[in-house]
Amino acid sequence: MPIKPGLPASRYTLESVSRACEILQLFESDHQTLSLTEVVTRTGLERTICFRLLRTLEERGLLRRGERRRYASNVRILSGRRFRIGYAAQNRSWFCNSLAQGLRWAAAEWPIDIIEVENRYSAKAALRNAEQLIGQHIDLAIEFQTYERIASQLARIFAKAGVPLIAVDIPHPNAVFLGVDNQRAGVVAGRALLKAAQRQWGAECDEILFLGLEIAGSLPQLRLSSAQKIMCKSLGRDYALIHLDSRGEFMRSFELTRRHLQQVPRRRTLLMGINDEVVLGALRAFEEAGRSNLCLAVSHGGSPEARRELRLPHSRLVASVAFFPERYGENLVHLALDILNKKPTPPAVYMPVQVLTPQNVDEYYPQDVFAGRDEASETTSRRIHRERQINVLAKLAYSATSRLR
Repeated sequence: MPIKPGLPASRYTLESVSRACEILQLFESDHQTLSLTEVVTRTGLERTICFRLLRTLEERGLLRRGERRRYASNVRILSGRRFRIGYAAQNRSWFCNSLAQGLRWAAAEWPIDIIEVENRYSAKAALRNAEQLIGQHIDLAIEFQTYERIASQLARIFAKAGVPLIAVDIPHPNAVFLGVDNQRAGVVAGRALLKAAQRQWGAECDEILFLGLEIAGSLPQLRLSSAQKIMCKSLGRDYALIHLDSRGEFMRSFELTRRHLQQVPRRRTLLMGINDEVVLGALRAFEEAGRSNLCLAVSHGGSPEARRELRLPHSRLVASVAFFPERYGENLVHLALDILNKKPTPPAVYMPVQVLTPQNVDEYYPQDVFAGRDEASETTSRRIHRERQINVLAKLAYSATSRLR
């Protein structure tokens, strides 16, 4: 058991060692720094003794001294108890897999066990998983699910069991929120799309097409509404505003956009979606219709597929607002530990966003490796597009054969 400050010393206790341990226990993480004066104030020890102890711990490699003579710890004092944290993942998408892996890596450095379940993009599964996690006697839950309509019900399940909750991306009542600032993401996305329209078309267009996700509620929708406000202030003349509920899915976005293009004449379109998948689906529809040169697009997420698209020559995807889910894990672990240790926590923690463009994508993701353009290495979107073309050609051939008969 670690020595706790203020505990009575036994006859076996070495006072100098006990004081050194008391100083080490002041450092809650390897990021925290303390000055000599702060250590004196917190321990109540004499200044000379504190100074000698700090220098000794530094010489033995247990502390390090940084700028302005502030000390940081090279060791981590464990609490003596392991926490059980339940994580309910939304699905097995790239975003969720990256988040989960980062969470596992971060948790491995602390006395934490992660119990994982998958919501399978299903409201019923999310409710079922919440009960299952409660049965696993977790100390805290991290919930990542899309349906705003069940957020209150999920929050009540965890509250009834006395389990604190962190909600990822979709707010839940009485839960600490961790995710992107959707309004800011929408503003930077709108500016990127507007800049492309100014460069290509002199800040004019015939329509703006938004691909949303109604089931997620109003907060994620801020990505689109904030972008719309930015663009509408600067675009030059009348244009149509089109909103389609893509459900966040590639194929549904492809089908909806395809149907839309069949009903309208050729016109210049600015395209934005709730995530990368829906924008890539819409771009494939424009490509199939022979209208790629009439669209410009910005997406949200920064997925590998979007990064690949940005690297393609003549792509109509001008930017993707990256959310870096691989960085979520460390923030989630530190937030969870603060909650479990009864420390003050903010109601919301916002993750950084960055506009990825063809010019800077290699700077932020230099390790991306893409294979050749053979069938085995094509992205899912390319394969689906090619298969869709084959199906269309097959139907046309069948129709022509039927007429000949």
